[in-house]
Amino acid sequence: MAVPLWLRAAAVIATLVALLPLFYLVIRLAQFPLPDFLDTVFSARSARLAYTSLTLTFTVTVLCLVLGVGLAFLVTRTQLPGRLILGVAAALPLAVPSYVAAFGWQSMNALINPGTSFEGFLAAAIVITSVTYPYIYLPVVAALVSVDPAQEEAARALGRGPIDTFFSVTVRQTAPAITAGTLLCAIYVIADFGAVSILRVDTFTRAVFTSFSMGFDRLGGVALSSILLVFTLCLLILEGRVRRTGTRYSTMSGEGRARPARFQIGRWTLPILALAWTPVLVALMVPLSALLVWSLRGVSRPGSLAEIGSALLNSLWAAGLAALATTAIAIPLALWLARRPSKLARLLERTAYLAHSLPGVVIGLSVVMLGIAVLPALYQTMWMLTLAYCALMLPLALGPVLASALSAPPELEEAAQSLGSSPGVGYLRVTLPLMLPGILSGALLVLLTTIKELPATLMLRPTGFDTLATRLWTYTGGESYAAAAPFAALLVLVAAVPAWMMISRLLKEVR
Repeated sequence: MAVPLWLRAAAVIATLVALLPLFYLVIRLAQFPLPDFLDTVFSARSARLAYTSLTLTFTVTVLCLVLGVGLAFLVTRTQLPGRLILGVAAALPLAVPSYVAAFGWQSMNALINPGTSFEGFLAAAIVITSVTYPYIYLPVVAALVSVDPAQEEAARALGRGPIDTFFSVTVRQTAPAITAGTLLCAIYVIADFGAVSILRVDTFTRAVFTSFSMGFDRLGGVALSSILLVFTLCLLILEGRVRRTGTRYSTMSGEGRARPARFQIGRWTLPILALAWTPVLVALMVPLSALLVWSLRGVSRPGSLAEIGSALLNSLWAAGLAALATTAIAIPLALWLARRPSKLARLLERTAYLAHSLPGVVIGLSVVMLGIAVLPALYQTMWMLTLAYCALMLPLALGPVLASALSAPPELEEAAQSLGSSPGVGYLRVTLPLMLPGILSGALLVLLTTIKELPATLMLRPTGFDTLATRLWTYTGGESYAAAAPFAALLVLVAAVPAWMMISRLLKEVR
């Protein structure tokens, strides 16, 4: 059915508003003198930042690949005792923001080894790996429980052994999930700001924030942001190629699906159990133990409960505004894509995913420049902060909303129009109620992700407006671990609920 002109206009206007920071960043890049810009981009400092950023990304991605694929295999394809418990525990680090993990490791080091420092490249690699490997683990688990085991059985019937069958058949079928998870992990590491800042590792994200906060080096911030933009674009292009050319795996669902072959580990059970549980327990217990110990000290400070409550309310208020605005923007674009996708609609969708993949510090810097140069009356207001959140979170809302729009039968809208209703009334009375579950899911996802967002909030929050993330950042900067711990603990608790629900649902298929 045809998409009304007003709906397409609403989708274009709303989405362009959310993408305004990205467009403004490109405009600012074109305004700087080319010689100065090239001197900054090709300087020795940029080379050091590029080396550190890329080396850290490579190191963490390789470690996450080993951990994620190995744990997914143990959970889904072995008879390891307690593998379902391991499956849930292995995904829970996803609920721990990287800066919370960095704070936990650093403060635990202060408890155990007073006077020593936990920082630098190796510390950052350990911490970021501990919270990032679920980005590979979860899609690989989903792929392993979805592939049709009939192909494995056929290979075994032709005389191949279990190990040869696994690597030649099973791994080949799950290769797209492995590759997509690996690229997602790499994008996350490049964009990470909190952990590298707390652990004092000079990467591009930390350098961009420093350029903004120390003397307003706009040229330096914009030039370094452009390099980050190029890195992200390269990864997105690579991800798109993998998605188009990747081997598709066949799936079977329902009661008739055969059980996949499982490896017997026999006398290797205890060593494998130790090998599997050690990184999972370390990833969870080090930061959580530190949060517990320091929280008991921090809550006893005079006025701490009021400060924590105020930060929690501010976090929920900012995240609620972001969820409301971002979901409202996503609805018209989702309806357009579901009913009659055009090249313009798909271009808007892809650009939105590009903005989402950019580091929050880059989006924050572009909104700062936009506010100062174009909208000074709105600078350091909730309006500008919400604009940055919309640019960062639009795809999070768009995914569930689009899925619900695709499942809403267009015939019902046509029936409403045949009974005399206008297209707008038909959407309001028929389509939106059917889309409500997806709309609520998208809003919840934006809400929970926004609560954890740090760099854009630090750059754009109104004066005196502190959230859980910014209070944690403030106290961590002064190494006030007892004061910072309650804010970190609340962040983890809020994020753990949806993570638990998602993991439990996925592992129902592991039998």
